[in-house]
Amino acid sequence: MKKDVQADETLIRQWISHSEADTAALAEYFAKLAHPGTVIALDGDLGAGKTKFSQSFAAALGVKGIVNSPTFTLIKEYEGRLPLYHMDVYRISQDEAEDLGLEEYFEGAGVSLVEWASIIPDLLPTYILHLRIEHTGGDARIIHCEGIGTPYTEWVANLPVSQ
Repeated sequence: MKKDVQADETLIRQWISHSEADTAALAEYFAKLAHPGTVIALDGDLGAGKTKFSQSFAAALGVKGIVNSPTFTLIKEYEGRLPLYHMDVYRISQDEAEDLGLEEYFEGAGVSLVEWASIIPDLLPTYILHLRIEHTGGDARIIHCEGIGTPYTEWVANLPVSQ
Protein backbone atom coordinates (compact mmCIF):
# COMPACT_ATOMS: atom_id res chain seq x y z
CA MET A 1 0.00 0.00 0.00
CA LYS A 2 1.34 3.41 -0.98
CA LYS A 3 1.98 5.94 1.73
CA ASP A 4 0.20 9.29 1.52
CA VAL A 5 2.64 11.99 0.47
CA GLN A 6 2.53 15.29 2.36
CA ALA A 7 2.80 18.60 0.51
CA ASP A 8 6.20 19.30 2.10
CA GLU A 9 7.49 16.02 0.63
CA THR A 10 7.03 17.25 -2.96
CA LEU A 11 9.01 19.83 -4.91
CA ILE A 12 8.54 20.79 -8.56
CA ARG A 13 10.90 22.85 -10.73
CA GLN A 14 11.22 23.33 -14.46
CA TRP A 15 14.33 22.73 -16.52
CA ILE A 16 14.42 24.61 -19.81
CA SER A 17 16.20 22.63 -22.51
CA HIS A 18 17.11 24.40 -25.74
CA SER A 19 18.94 21.41 -27.23
CA GLU A 20 19.72 17.72 -26.86
CA ALA A 21 22.89 18.79 -25.03
CA ASP A 22 20.79 20.60 -22.41
CA THR A 23 18.64 17.50 -21.93
CA ALA A 24 21.80 15.39 -21.65
CA ALA A 25 23.16 17.76 -18.99
CA LEU A 26 20.04 17.21 -16.87
CA ALA A 27 20.29 13.45 -17.32
CA GLU A 28 23.95 13.56 -16.27
CA TYR A 29 23.06 15.58 -13.16
CA PHE A 30 20.55 12.97 -12.03
CA ALA A 31 22.80 10.03 -13.00
CA LYS A 32 25.55 11.35 -10.72
CA LEU A 33 23.10 11.36 -7.80
CA ALA A 34 21.61 7.94 -8.55
CA HIS A 35 22.02 5.15 -6.01
CA PRO A 36 20.60 1.63 -5.67
CA GLY A 37 16.81 1.80 -5.58
CA THR A 38 16.52 5.08 -7.49
CA VAL A 39 13.26 5.25 -9.44
CA ILE A 40 12.79 7.82 -12.20
CA ALA A 41 9.39 8.09 -13.86
CA LEU A 42 9.42 9.59 -17.37
CA ASP A 43 6.34 10.93 -19.11
CA GLY A 44 5.70 12.99 -22.21
CA ASP A 45 4.10 12.72 -25.62
CA LEU A 46 5.58 10.56 -28.37
CA GLY A 47 8.77 12.23 -29.55
CA ALA A 48 9.08 14.42 -26.45
CA GLY A 49 12.55 13.10 -25.63
CA LYS A 50 12.07 10.31 -23.07
CA THR A 51 14.38 7.93 -24.89
CA LYS A 52 17.00 10.64 -25.52
CA PHE A 53 16.96 11.42 -21.79
CA SER A 54 17.30 7.69 -21.04
CA GLN A 55 20.24 7.33 -23.44
CA SER A 56 22.04 10.29 -21.85
CA PHE A 57 21.31 8.99 -18.36
CA ALA A 58 22.66 5.56 -19.29
CA ALA A 59 25.82 7.04 -20.80
CA ALA A 60 26.40 9.06 -17.62
CA LEU A 61 26.06 5.82 -15.62
CA GLY A 62 28.79 4.31 -17.78
CA VAL A 63 26.55 2.02 -19.83
CA LYS A 64 28.36 0.98 -23.03
CA GLY A 65 26.63 0.33 -26.32
CA ILE A 66 23.26 1.23 -27.72
CA VAL A 67 20.39 2.10 -25.41
CA ASN A 68 17.00 2.26 -27.06
CA SER A 69 13.41 2.23 -25.91
CA PRO A 70 12.29 -1.23 -24.73
CA THR A 71 8.85 -0.74 -26.30
CA PHE A 72 8.29 -4.39 -27.22
CA THR A 73 10.54 -6.10 -24.67
CA LEU A 74 9.16 -3.93 -21.80
CA ILE A 75 12.36 -4.08 -19.71
CA LYS A 76 16.00 -3.94 -20.76
CA GLU A 77 18.83 -4.31 -18.28
CA TYR A 78 22.20 -2.61 -18.72
CA GLU A 79 25.42 -2.63 -16.70
CA GLY A 80 27.16 0.57 -15.67
CA ARG A 81 28.25 2.15 -12.37
CA LEU A 82 24.87 0.79 -11.22
CA PRO A 83 22.60 -1.62 -13.04
CA LEU A 84 20.06 0.24 -15.16
CA TYR A 85 16.56 -1.19 -15.56
CA HIS A 86 15.03 0.66 -18.51
CA MET A 87 11.29 0.07 -18.76
CA ASP A 88 8.66 1.12 -21.29
CA VAL A 89 5.12 0.41 -20.15
CA TYR A 90 3.36 2.17 -23.06
CA ARG A 91 1.84 -1.01 -24.50
CA ILE A 92 0.59 -2.63 -21.31
CA SER A 93 -2.20 -2.05 -18.84
CA GLN A 94 -1.90 -1.56 -15.10
CA ASP A 95 -3.20 -5.14 -14.63
CA GLU A 96 -0.60 -6.58 -17.02
CA ALA A 97 2.14 -4.55 -15.36
CA GLU A 98 1.24 -6.04 -11.97
CA ASP A 99 2.40 -9.45 -13.25
CA LEU A 100 5.88 -8.18 -14.20
CA GLY A 101 7.19 -7.95 -10.62
CA LEU A 102 8.33 -4.36 -11.07
CA GLU A 103 8.73 -3.87 -7.32
CA GLU A 104 11.72 -6.23 -7.44
CA TYR A 105 13.41 -3.82 -9.85
CA PHE A 106 12.32 -0.74 -7.88
CA GLU A 107 13.79 -2.17 -4.68
CA GLY A 108 16.82 -3.71 -6.37
CA ALA A 109 20.49 -2.83 -6.63
CA GLY A 110 20.08 -0.59 -9.64
CA VAL A 111 18.25 2.39 -11.08
CA SER A 112 14.78 2.01 -12.61
CA LEU A 113 13.90 4.37 -15.45
CA VAL A 114 10.22 3.98 -16.37
CA GLU A 115 8.99 5.51 -19.63
CA TRP A 116 5.22 6.19 -19.72
CA ALA A 117 5.09 5.82 -15.93
CA SER A 118 1.72 7.59 -15.67
CA ILE A 119 0.14 4.40 -17.05
CA ILE A 120 1.04 2.49 -13.87
CA PRO A 121 0.75 5.04 -11.02
CA ASP A 122 -0.41 2.49 -8.44
CA LEU A 123 2.64 0.29 -9.04
CA LEU A 124 5.25 3.01 -8.58
CA PRO A 125 6.93 3.47 -5.21
CA THR A 126 5.70 6.31 -3.04
CA TYR A 127 8.97 8.23 -3.37
CA ILE A 128 10.19 8.86 -6.92
CA LEU A 129 11.65 11.44 -9.25
CA HIS A 130 8.97 12.20 -11.83
CA LEU A 131 10.04 13.95 -15.03
CA ARG A 132 7.44 15.20 -17.49
CA ILE A 133 8.96 16.24 -20.81
CA GLU A 134 7.06 18.80 -22.84
CA HIS A 135 8.12 19.44 -26.45
CA THR A 136 7.89 23.18 -27.16
CA GLY A 137 9.12 23.22 -30.78
CA GLY A 138 12.34 22.32 -32.58
CA ASP A 139 14.87 20.97 -30.08
CA ALA A 140 13.33 22.91 -27.18
CA ARG A 141 11.75 21.17 -24.20
CA ILE A 142 10.44 22.06 -20.78
CA ILE A 143 11.20 19.28 -18.33
CA HIS A 144 8.98 19.39 -15.26
CA CYS A 145 11.02 17.84 -12.45
CA GLU A 146 8.99 16.64 -9.48
CA GLY A 147 10.80 15.23 -6.50
CA ILE A 148 8.51 13.19 -4.28
CA GLY A 149 10.11 12.35 -0.94
CA THR A 150 13.72 12.02 0.11
CA PRO A 151 16.20 12.21 -1.62
CA TYR A 152 14.32 13.40 -4.69
CA THR A 153 13.12 16.71 -3.25
CA GLU A 154 16.74 17.59 -2.50
CA TRP A 155 17.79 16.64 -6.03
CA VAL A 156 15.16 18.98 -7.47
CA ALA A 157 15.93 21.75 -4.96
CA ASN A 158 19.60 21.66 -5.99
CA LEU A 159 19.03 21.55 -9.77
CA PRO A 160 21.62 23.64 -11.56
CA VAL A 161 20.21 26.61 -13.42
CA SER A 162 19.30 25.69 -16.98
CA GLN A 163 20.76 28.02 -19.63
